Amino acid sequence: MDTRRIFSPATVANVSCGFDAIAFALEALGDEMTFRKNESGEVRITRIEGAELPLEVDKNAAGVVAQRMLTAANASFGVDIEIQKKYKPGSGLGSSAASSAGAAFAVNQMLGEPYEPTQLVKFSMLGEEAACGSQIADNVAGAIFGGFVLVRSYHPLELVSIPTPSELFAVVVHPQIEVKTEDARRVLPKQIPVKHAVAQWANVGGLISGLYSGDYDLIGRSLVDVVAEPFRKEFIPHFDLVKEQAIASGALGAGISGSGPSIFALVKGRSQAEKVAKAMEAVYLENPVDHKIYISKIANRGVRII
Repeated sequence: MDTRRIFSPATVANVSCGFDAIAFALEALGDEMTFRKNESGEVRITRIEGAELPLEVDKNAAGVVAQRMLTAANASFGVDIEIQKKYKPGSGLGSSAASSAGAAFAVNQMLGEPYEPTQLVKFSMLGEEAACGSQIADNVAGAIFGGFVLVRSYHPLELVSIPTPSELFAVVVHPQIEVKTEDARRVLPKQIPVKHAVAQWANVGGLISGLYSGDYDLIGRSLVDVVAEPFRKEFIPHFDLVKEQAIASGALGAGISGSGPSIFALVKGRSQAEKVAKAMEAVYLENPVDHKIYISKIANRGVRII
């Protein structure tokens, strides 16, 4: 086949306590991308819908990944790329990661699948660097692997898939503002107290244990971030109230998705997720903030052909 049309999922990174180390993929939200072989030997971004992103290959996350993969494989063909963005860049939902991971998956398919998933994450990290200045693995790992993923190590890159309890849902509200990753990183403290580090490590352990054992209450108790959230929440309108209402309406816990401004909540069961979504949305209806809201199961697989 000379054409691949794929769905690349949006992702929630950090998951409160897992700063730069944990992410999960959303089943109900993501981008659609089309890749076609061409005889020019070049990568070309032929169309972008839904967002203003660069058409220049060396400035576009998908273009950078595709070019590096074709070069590494000494490919005899080029690729034309169409991107349909289904959600806003700068959302904290892994927009550039969806493009990067989507390109890695599709080009790998066209090459005959010479690269395994961890190698695809490495290529995808180059797209993240082009988009936001850092080779961060969490969002792209979630998009490639699906489900929950732990970035156990960067040197060497080691990724661990974590089981997802069957009734776990995510509710995400995205205030329609942009928070730049570099700005969100700039406000973080250079040092943290030992007691905060210990609390964060304990919560990561609790979250992983809860996911493995299906202990929803433990998952909820572990969704506490004492490192990034206290500083980043200032970028997000009415964050404390949205989080408070989510938990009061039955969410296991809630926090900032990635670097924001999106706010996620984890919930047991779809009916409860619908109640939580109404409560979170009510805050932005009563304190008028343009927003979008999503209810999604945790995706049990990553990028896929459609």
